[in-house]
Amino acid sequence: MKATYILIGVIILVLGGFGYWAISPLFRNIRVNDALPQSAQETVKPTQGNTPSPITTPTAAEKPPTPVTGTLGHPASGTVRIVSADRKQYVRYENFKTINGPDIYVYLAKDIDAHEFVNLGKVKATEGNINYEIPDGVNPTDYPYILTWCKTFGVLFNSARIGK
Repeated sequence: MKATYILIGVIILVLGGFGYWAISPLFRNIRVNDALPQSAQETVKPTQGNTPSPITTPTAAEKPPTPVTGTLGHPASGTVRIVSADRKQYVRYENFKTINGPDIYVYLAKDIDAHEFVNLGKVKATEGNINYEIPDGVNPTDYPYILTWCKTFGVLFNSARIGK
């Protein structure tokens, strides 16, 4: 009988620990305000057509960022675009706001289901203006989606279509 109570106690502790790990990030907001990379130029202009348009001398009027859309149960707002500066490329979220979660990453993806993607790293913040460097050799025009993805549960948190 005592072994049963110990087993039940261990199960409750394990489930409680997992529940805390999975749910507690939802209540933590992290704010970041990364500066726009120096000498930034937008390299992919978000379009509804089939091919992104390169921009060489952007102005504020030429840079319509793409809205970020949340999936059911995971609201998001703000915009996202691809910028380049100093021979590097970045995914830049602006006025971004979403909920937090466990094990959340930013992907450049070829589809909304993240079957083929480039991992840009863990989510740095749930609010603000945030830059994610795109690895050398990756052409962002090959990846029309930017996803915020929960690796542990394989769940899309939010997305934006930026080309193609």
